[in-house]
Amino acid sequence: MWAAPVTVGRVPSQVLPLKLPAVLATVSLLTLLVGTASSGVGTQQQQSLQQQKTTPAGDQVVERFRESAEHGDALAQFTLGWMYAEGDGLPQDDAQAVGWYRKAAKQGNAKAKCHLGVMYEKGRGVPQDDGQAVAWYRMAAEQGDGTAQVYLGVMYEKGRGVPQGYAQAAAWYRKATEQGLADAQFYLGVAYDLGQGVPQDDAQAAAWFRKAAEQGDARAQYNLGVHYGNGRGVPQEDEQAAVWYRKGAEQYSGPGKLDSRVS
Repeated sequence: MWAAPVTVGRVPSQVLPLKLPAVLATVSLLTLLVGTASSGVGTQQQQSLQQQKTTPAGDQVVERFRESAEHGDALAQFTLGWMYAEGDGLPQDDAQAVGWYRKAAKQGNAKAKCHLGVMYEKGRGVPQDDGQAVAWYRMAAEQGDGTAQVYLGVMYEKGRGVPQGYAQAAAWYRKATEQGLADAQFYLGVAYDLGQGVPQDDAQAAAWFRKAAEQGDARAQYNLGVHYGNGRGVPQEDEQAAVWYRKGAEQYSGPGKLDSRVS
C-alpha cells in the first residue's frame, strides 16, 4: 500500500542562500572590489573572491562593503546584514544583521524586508514577533519578492500574526509560482490536495507537485509518487510512483526525514 502524501509542515524560514560572489556579480560595488567595470564575474574571479574572505585581503573587501553601506548603498547594507546573519566573512551577530537589514529595508530593498521578517519570525536579534514578521513579509511580497510571498502565505495558512486564511495563503502561493519558485509550487499543490483555499482537485495537485518535483523538491517528488501510487489526478502507475519516491529519497537519509519538517 502506498503511503499518504506529505501535506503538513513547512521548510523553516531562513536567511536565503545568497553567496557573496553572487552579490558582487550584480552590484555597482564590483568596480570597487575587483577593479573592473564589468557587470559580471567569471568563475575564476568568483573563486578568487571566495578565497579572499578567508585571507587578510578579505578584511579589505568587508571594509569596503562597510564603507559603501555607511554611505547609504542599500544593497551593500543588505549584504553586510547577510554576512553578519550567516557569520560569513564577519563574526555571526544577529543584532548587527538586523541593524543593517533595517537600514536597507528603509530604503526599499525588498530582500532586506524579507530577511528582516525572518529575523522577527525566528526571534533572532529582535524579540520574536509574528505580527512584525507578517508586516515585513507583506511589504516585501507586495514589491514582488517571491520568497516573501511564500512566507506570507505560510503565515496565513498557519494563522501566525494574522487570522488564519487559506484563501489568502493560496493566493500568495500562486503569486510566487509566477516566479517559478518550487516552494510555492509545492505549497499550492498541497492546497489543491487538501482543498484549502481552493477547490479540492487531485489533477491540479499532481500538476503543481510535478512542477516542483522537476525542480528537485523532494517533498513534491514524494507526493507525486503518492499520487501515481494511488492513481490520484494521474493514471495509477506503480513504476512511476517508485521513480518519484526514489528521487525524493535520494535527497534524504534516515527514517521519517520527509515528514519531519520543523514548523
